[in-house]
Amino acid sequence: MQLRNMTLYSIFIRNFGGTFKAVETDLPRIRDLGVDAIWLLPIHPVGTEKRKGSLGSPYAISDYRAVNPEFGTMDDFTHLCDAAHALGLKVLIDVVYHHTSPDSVLVRTHPEYFYRKPDGSFGNHVGDWSDIIDLDFDNRDLWDELIDTLCFWAQYVDGFRCDVAAMVPLAFWKEARRRVETVRPGCIWLAESVEHGFIRFNRMQGLVALSDSELYQAFDICYDYDIYADFVAYAGGEIPLSAYLDALIRQESTYPADYVKLRNTENHDRPRTAELFPDPVVRENWLCWNFFQKGTALLYCGQEWAAAHTPSLFDADPVDTHGKPMHAPLLKKLIAMKKDPLFSDGVYTLEAQENDVIVSGWTLGAKTAVGVFSMKGQPFTASVPLPDGVYRDLIGDADRTVRGGVLSGSGEPVILIAD
Repeated sequence: MQLRNMTLYSIFIRNFGGTFKAVETDLPRIRDLGVDAIWLLPIHPVGTEKRKGSLGSPYAISDYRAVNPEFGTMDDFTHLCDAAHALGLKVLIDVVYHHTSPDSVLVRTHPEYFYRKPDGSFGNHVGDWSDIIDLDFDNRDLWDELIDTLCFWAQYVDGFRCDVAAMVPLAFWKEARRRVETVRPGCIWLAESVEHGFIRFNRMQGLVALSDSELYQAFDICYDYDIYADFVAYAGGEIPLSAYLDALIRQESTYPADYVKLRNTENHDRPRTAELFPDPVVRENWLCWNFFQKGTALLYCGQEWAAAHTPSLFDADPVDTHGKPMHAPLLKKLIAMKKDPLFSDGVYTLEAQENDVIVSGWTLGAKTAVGVFSMKGQPFTASVPLPDGVYRDLIGDADRTVRGGVLSGSGEPVILIAD
């Protein structure tokens, strides 16, 4: 399976189960959705010095080679990995190599690995990250330490999601990938690439700030933060739909032909989809559009329940999973759909039509998929690239008629597959 066919399920253990054992118990339900891999937010101990909130950020790590005792033991973690693999799920863990907590093991054992301010004290380059201190990649011994750590975890996991990967030297990532491949052939590398503005800001400070095009030299998948501002601007009514789609279309000529983007409408750093789009019809259109796009699809734990509250990174803030996961039936359809080679190898098109409607298509040989998404949840009449006829709607499980090259709908998303 290509990465463009993959669905990744992101789990913040502290607020979704609370322990490795609880996550393991939930794996059959997660696998039943059809997802291909789970991504665990940092599993390591959290520092106490300058801690934010009552429990601290999982991204202020104190020991790269241990697991957070709040979650369980190392045996519990490896058992979780084994259980996931037995179900056919891959496991990715978070890698946070730009910084550590101020009281990390490495600070005590290798203070020379850290950036120093002009007065000689430890520090960081991003002001509001007050609970961490930056590593110094000018020290090549640090590279060996970090890569050896990756090789240790690669014994158990299938890939890494690398936090603020854009702020770590590209040469380091290339070397890390080369060495990890000897331990875990086919390891999946996901980069948290960053917004254009953050790249420019860091470069103006003389700091490392890699573009997505640079990151694709070492990574398989990059975030789609390059178009996140356009997504937010459109969702907020600041720009037309055509401007948002123009940003997406530019990706087709900006990145390598085989580029893979992480498509998502929410993650642990961004507002929930249900908060952005409280109307369920609008939200379903965005969910369907997310899976129809070119790239790996991401689900954030709780999204299947239409959770509207974004959990705190710094405190215990469990996701509310009471009741039926309302989006689970829809997600199962979308995840199964995405596994078709059509959505990795096909020719991909998209256009904005009247009344905030996206018409997008995939074609591979004689097979075609056409998606019509009403981003405001309003009735539509859309021109579609299909011969006149009757087609089965994958989403609504109903027949849809195309007449004169036109498809009409009441506002719900429509996906038609023609062989």
